Amino acid sequence: MYDIYSNSQNDLWRFTLGKSGNRNLIVIGLNPSTATKEKSDTTIAKVEVAAKQAGFDGFVMLNLYPVRSTDFNALPMNVNAEAFAVNLAKIEVVVAAESEPVIWAAWGENIMAREFFVAASKELFTRLEKYGASWQQFDSLTQSGHPCHPSRLHYDWEFSVFDTRSYMRKLS
Repeated sequence: MYDIYSNSQNDLWRFTLGKSGNRNLIVIGLNPSTATKEKSDTTIAKVEVAAKQAGFDGFVMLNLYPVRSTDFNALPMNVNAEAFAVNLAKIEVVVAAESEPVIWAAWGENIMAREFFVAASKELFTRLEKYGASWQQFDSLTQSGHPCHPSRLHYDWEFSVFDTRSYMRKLS
């Protein structure tokens, strides 16, 4: 079903999932849930439709943290340093492989639930700047000023520029 897939720790960590295309939408969510190489879940299904509607023929789903959980509250309060570092490196490889990377910030309100989610977003904004990525959000930001998670999307929404500098100031 998906030709892009990387994982570790007996699939308890998922780094990448997607379908190759000539023009890939890079999506960064919060943390992976149940989707695998062989099956989709609600978030992946919505990401795939949104990518196609926006003119992308492929997508790569990534996350701020690679540890699987259907409920972010079940994640430990402290970061697994290895998972964190490997995940950021894999995200950079995906972005570097695109000639004109477009990144959909898609982590939702729950980014504030763990300090390591916020730390990952800040690190990515800095680390990926050299690739000239176009950061996007789908529809407007949430009431608290975060980019909407794909599970909340409506297909009549549109992509618009996500101001990473302004967002980083808000997180500080």
